[in-house]
Amino acid sequence: MTGEPVLEIRNLSVEYGYDADAVRVLRDVNLTLHAGEVLGLAGESGCGKSTLAYAATRLLPPPGIITGGEVVFTSTRDDRRYDLLTATDDELRATRWEDTAIVFQGAMNSLNPVYRIGRQLTDAISAHRPEQSARQRRDRAAELLDMVGIPADRLRSYPHQLSGGMRQRVMIAMALALEPQLVIMDEPTTALDVVMQRQILQQLADLRTRLGFSVVFITHDVSLLIELADRIAVMYAGEIVEDATASQMYRTPRHPYTDGLLHSFPPLHGPRQELGGIPGAPPDLMSLPRGCTFAPRCRVALDRCRDERPALTATAFADREPHRRVACFQHEREAAAIPPSLTVM
Repeated sequence: MTGEPVLEIRNLSVEYGYDADAVRVLRDVNLTLHAGEVLGLAGESGCGKSTLAYAATRLLPPPGIITGGEVVFTSTRDDRRYDLLTATDDELRATRWEDTAIVFQGAMNSLNPVYRIGRQLTDAISAHRPEQSARQRRDRAAELLDMVGIPADRLRSYPHQLSGGMRQRVMIAMALALEPQLVIMDEPTTALDVVMQRQILQQLADLRTRLGFSVVFITHDVSLLIELADRIAVMYAGEIVEDATASQMYRTPRHPYTDGLLHSFPPLHGPRQELGGIPGAPPDLMSLPRGCTFAPRCRVALDRCRDERPALTATAFADREPHRRVACFQHEREAAAIPPSLTVM
């Protein structure tokens, strides 16, 4: 692992709605982010990726309700550990932008259309650094724009005067204004062309190396995460079904859903291949299958998969995959078919 834990999500559960009509959209999610690590969060639309991020940071809009769990954040500024879910409003206000920051999905909707970029960049600085002069805040805003490759004269521009890629980079600059320990990025490249995606991802990688912050990168495109992330957690129907390093997941996906995601995009090199895809559609969260939630779409489902729900545990190859977890019975069958002399690398 890259470093000590920065964010520890423990048994986090979320429901949308009230009373008998409530839909449980996250079920006992456990996830750990380490210092300096890029953690990718992948899965189809509606699997709970954004809900997990917003619930963990107490930004979940109604009718979302956190029904259980802990989100423990470790601050290196004062060497303090605290649960974000029980923090007071003053504590949350102090930690946002200072320790944790979010790049929201859709930069045009996140930036205020009637304020210039410069004012929006300096707002967070003035709230957390009231001792700084207006000149110091403007200088910092210009420095932030330069950091993401935008000329300082754009501080006087309005959001509609910037391209989609520039607006997204302004959001990244805003998130880094106070040099937080953790940056959560909710599908920041979804609406951009592939050239601009490449530029932003390269800038993000360079900034992470330079500043040392941790990243949770949310996307439905696993191919992006293979290149960017140190570790990837795959979500399905409100649960994490596989958690592994990017190289492990690319070379040997242990969950059939992960394998389907990896074969849902065309390779950029080599001979043309037929895309496998994933049959069917995600389940209705109000009436989940009895056993494994992926079993109705799984090509290799076992009889027990339709009756038992697999837990997220270490794989049957734990001796060579010590930090990997998967919620699937199939890997046990694969391990049983391999002679013991071949299971240790």
